[in-house]
Amino acid sequence: MSTSSAMDRFLASVERRAFRMAELATRNREEALDLLQESMLSLVTSYSDRPEVEWRPLFYRILQNRIRDWHRRQRIRRSWRAFLPGSGNAETEDNGPDSLDRLPGPGKHNPAERALKAELARSVKRVLADLPLRQQQAFLLRAWENLSVQETARAMGCSEGSVKTHYARAVRTLRQQLDEGKA
Repeated sequence: MSTSSAMDRFLASVERRAFRMAELATRNREEALDLLQESMLSLVTSYSDRPEVEWRPLFYRILQNRIRDWHRRQRIRRSWRAFLPGSGNAETEDNGPDSLDRLPGPGKHNPAERALKAELARSVKRVLADLPLRQQQAFLLRAWENLSVQETARAMGCSEGSVKTHYARAVRTLRQQLDEGKA
C-alpha cells in the first residue's frame, strides 16, 4: 500500500474529531478549519516518511502546538486592541449555529429524547470550552482520541504526570459542572 493512500486514510480518520478539538479551543469555526488544515499539511510535508504508527501522536502534537500558538497570538492581539478606540470584543460574538447541533443523529429516538441529548451535548461542549486549555487538551486527547498517557504527553509536550493531573482536573470539573446543571 502506498504511503500516500495510507496518509489519506489516516487524515480522513482524524479530521472530524481534530476539527472539533480545534473548534472547542478557538470557539471559531473558520479559525479551527485553518488550524486543522495547517496541521494536516505540516504532517504530510514534514513527517510522511515516518512509520505510520507515529503519525497519530505527531499529528496531535502539531495540532496542539498550532492551538497554543493561536492562543498566544490572540492574547497579543487583545492586548493591542485595548489601546485602540472603539474596539469591541469580536470573540464574544455568536458565530452562527453550533456545529455539534448540526450533526446528524440516529433518528430513531423520540423528539423529547433528541432534545434531551441535544441539551446534554450543548452542556458538555460549553463546559469543555470553558476548561483551561491544557485540561481541555488532555481530556480530548485521552477521552476522545483514546491516546495513551505516553502518547498524550508527547502530543502535548509535557510529562506523563502533567497529563494525568490535567486529565483528572478536567474530569472533575466536567462532573461538577454537569451535575450542577442537573440540579
